[in-house]
Amino acid sequence: MSTNEALLLAVLASSFLPGLVIFILPEQQVALRTTLNLLGAFSKLGLVIVLLAGVYQDQTYTFRHVVLPGLELALKADALGLLFITLSAILWLLTTLYAIGYLEGAPHRSRFFGFFSLCVTATMGIAMAGNLFTFFIFYELLTLSTFPLVVHRGTDKAMQGGTVYLRYTLFGGALLLAGIVWLHHLLGHTEFAHAGIVASLGAEHTGSLKLIFLLLIAGIGVKAALVPLHGWLPQAMVAPAPVSALLHAVAVVKAGAFGIARVVYEVYGVEFAQSLNLLLPLALVAAITILWGSLRALFQDDLKKRLAFSTVSQVAYIALGLALFGPVATVGGLVHQGIMKITLFFCAGNYAETLGIHKVSEMNGAGRRMPLTTLAFSIAALGMMGAPFTAGAISKAWLMDGAEAAGSPWAVWVLWTSSLLNAAYFLPILWRAWFKEAKTWPHEHIPARGWRETGWLLLLPPLLTAVATLAAGIFADSSISPLAWAQLITEREYLTRQP
Repeated sequence: MSTNEALLLAVLASSFLPGLVIFILPEQQVALRTTLNLLGAFSKLGLVIVLLAGVYQDQTYTFRHVVLPGLELALKADALGLLFITLSAILWLLTTLYAIGYLEGAPHRSRFFGFFSLCVTATMGIAMAGNLFTFFIFYELLTLSTFPLVVHRGTDKAMQGGTVYLRYTLFGGALLLAGIVWLHHLLGHTEFAHAGIVASLGAEHTGSLKLIFLLLIAGIGVKAALVPLHGWLPQAMVAPAPVSALLHAVAVVKAGAFGIARVVYEVYGVEFAQSLNLLLPLALVAAITILWGSLRALFQDDLKKRLAFSTVSQVAYIALGLALFGPVATVGGLVHQGIMKITLFFCAGNYAETLGIHKVSEMNGAGRRMPLTTLAFSIAALGMMGAPFTAGAISKAWLMDGAEAAGSPWAVWVLWTSSLLNAAYFLPILWRAWFKEAKTWPHEHIPARGWRETGWLLLLPPLLTAVATLAAGIFADSSISPLAWAQLITEREYLTRQP
């Protein structure tokens, strides 16, 4: 086995092996469990940095293992995958710190962190998959590892939300498998390639290819929460805050968006998909999802559900960018949306744990009581609205430019309307938090006045991601910004016109 092959396996093993050990640790082994969690997170980040340097220098990283004749487990590290891998590694480290503080004293921590590690392993496998078969294996592992996290509390409400999540995702997995098997039957393989792989099939397969595209996008679209496949996401908000953060920012919905990118760019090829008239329907579904998610968020009093419907809307921006062929903004948005969304869920968890706040109507005066948490929440919310000097402003501006370049001015109006709706459901939260006086608090034992910031393990992660939200906007032109890497991906792998 070569060094490059071993490096790919080490990225997976850095979370998989600690997770296996954590499963068997007694609950009282807090120090050892914490050490294993942090060792895995830091070692994974170090391995990813090595991969980043190698891919930047145009090195090739692949691993192949024959499972059955004609069926291979294939891993690769390319520029697109590395963007998602780096996001996952950084946010996993921060979420690990947050979860350690959040679950302090809670039962079943070994079970939680064991599945937590498997979840991250699956996410890395999705990012490094070299073909649809490998993608499917890790896609289903992600479903199986996140379900125990969603139902972790074991309440009736948690079990109900987890059951809905499992039904949706298993249904999506069945659709995805059907599309993969059909495509494998036609081609004999399902490799990812920068120009796509299906254009070599004759015109007699046009009808089949359209149906296969529908199966693949619908199957992956469940995790990406595209309407009407989004119903599981608000229900899954019964999960603990670290799980909600992971579901929305990295593991599930971003994995879905990443999978759609692989199908459009590397299975069909964007030009061939356009020739089959497949991109306009995808763009329309994305536009409907953007507006529907924003409208539903507007009427949610539960804070986490408002954020969940916001995710439905925001992740569809990525699908819209794919359909309009704006790869720079699209892949940059994978990072930007993840950073901002995880900040919001970290803060929501802090409000719930420290002040007992679960609803928007309970947010009065929260900014005076928890100013640092609320500052981080405010930066991320303004970023979601596309405020200047934030990551969100850059992504939205590039998407709008891409829509105009693609000759789709209607998409610009969709994005503007969504931004106004974002403001309509985020600004009232900020107004309540900073400018309204609190008369009562959900936790009645809390004193009426004074600061009540949370513990540093809960406070540090959202502050860091809020700073990253600003840095990604202010230094967007920097050579180390997510958008610069997105441009590298576009120039090296897709050779497309840029907005």
